Amino acid sequence: MLRKLTIQNYALIDSLDITFPEGLIIITGETGAGKSILLGAISLLLGHKAEASVFNDPAKNCVVEAEFDDDLILRRVISPAGRSRSFMNDEPVTLAELTEISNKIIDIHGQHQHLLLSDAAFQLSVLDHYCGAIEDLERYKGVFDEHRSKSEELVKLQKEIDALSSDAEYRDFQLRQLEEAKLVDGELEELEVEQSQLANAESIKGSIHSVAELFNPYESSLVQNLKDASNILSRLSGYLPSFEELAARLESARLEVEDIEQEVERAGEGINISPERLEQVEERMSQLYSLTKKHHCNTIAELIAIRDSLRNTLDGAEELLQRRDNLEKEIAELDRERIHLAQELSKKRSEGAPRLSKCIEEAVRSLEMPRAIFSVEVAESGKLTPKGGDTLRFLFSANGDSRLSDISKVASGGELSRVMLALKSVMARLTTLPTMIFDEIDTGVSGKIADRMGTMIGEMGENMQIFSITHLPQIASKKGAHFLVYKEFVGDGAKTHIRQLSEQERVMELARMLSGANLTDAAVENAKELLKNNL
Repeated sequence: MLRKLTIQNYALIDSLDITFPEGLIIITGETGAGKSILLGAISLLLGHKAEASVFNDPAKNCVVEAEFDDDLILRRVISPAGRSRSFMNDEPVTLAELTEISNKIIDIHGQHQHLLLSDAAFQLSVLDHYCGAIEDLERYKGVFDEHRSKSEELVKLQKEIDALSSDAEYRDFQLRQLEEAKLVDGELEELEVEQSQLANAESIKGSIHSVAELFNPYESSLVQNLKDASNILSRLSGYLPSFEELAARLESARLEVEDIEQEVERAGEGINISPERLEQVEERMSQLYSLTKKHHCNTIAELIAIRDSLRNTLDGAEELLQRRDNLEKEIAELDRERIHLAQELSKKRSEGAPRLSKCIEEAVRSLEMPRAIFSVEVAESGKLTPKGGDTLRFLFSANGDSRLSDISKVASGGELSRVMLALKSVMARLTTLPTMIFDEIDTGVSGKIADRMGTMIGEMGENMQIFSITHLPQIASKKGAHFLVYKEFVGDGAKTHIRQLSEQERVMELARMLSGANLTDAAVENAKELLKNNL
């Protein structure tokens, strides 16, 4: 319930701070007084766009704040630059969040809202609320959204698979070629050394033989000569002590030379002159050079990295295929589930449609259309949408004609307004919406019809807070609080105000609505009689 409304710098409203009671709230005022301004300010809390013209003072912010039951305060602030900020209990929220919250607690029924009667989403919403199918719809929509999400995921996945499949055969060939090469990091460097040895084997072997001969010049062993010299020095050390050290040094040199001689001999023995092996090495090197050139790299390590990448890519393709199979199974299961839930939803709608038809028809007939026929027609749409698998039509005849037609094609403006009011009165009993605003829905009606519309609105006010902005005394006289919107001229400008009327002031306002600017005694008495009959 809307308890308090504060408006600052909106259109002709400089500053407004007003408290509202529960039940029926009548709002009247002369044409141009600003009734629509009040409604426009509230609409800002419902997320409506703010025009630059809303600023009374273009240098100040426009602020609209509403306080509701359960300590809920919504506020929207719009700067002269057009920047909008929204708050809930002084905490910043997005405009979308503000709209979502406010639309759950306020419903504005405007002069042209009867156009919703031909809106498919609105029709389904009415029927679903009436037959208690909202939770069924939410369950269905959850499955529908998941099915759609996974279907979109499958499309993207298939594109990935197609992209990989287009060159999968070539990638597989490349991988097999690299795997068959049995790559070993560092192998190419080793082969290059071996190839150099094999290609120069005879020259290397000849050079080693020459070195070996130098260790035994003139058939005399250099190692043996060093050993003999060391022995002589060792014997002389008894006379010359310093020779002992020289003998040891010479023996050490002999051992080193002997070791070098043996290594040279072994190296010479290890040098093989093998044209066959040279051919093998050069073929392997050619294979590796060809692979590095083909894959635009320089080392075996880089080739190994490419091989592993290809393997991972092809393994990933296998994973994608498995993922696709699993996803297709999930989608099939979700499809079965959404079809089942759609059928359950359709069944509940089909069972509830006749009851809703009768309920709306009775309410419409009470609004001076005693022969009116109203019918909710449910049919299969042939496809599943976020709302299910049904299409709805509101069929109508104002004169009891059994040949019903779509309501938007056969009902007049006044008839549409009455049907919409009847529908709203039914919905008010089914939803938890605490506040509803009727904005001059009585346009085009008068007399008994206006009186019946007022009675229906008043009955709705017994269960929820109802604002009725009206220009008809038949509605304005119904039991409830009466507020007057009026304009005051200050200097060169005008300001819009609103205040609650006392009983006497209410009589005079009703008299004005009955007779216009020139109040007559008869109009005043008539106003008193209207109030008496409705209190």
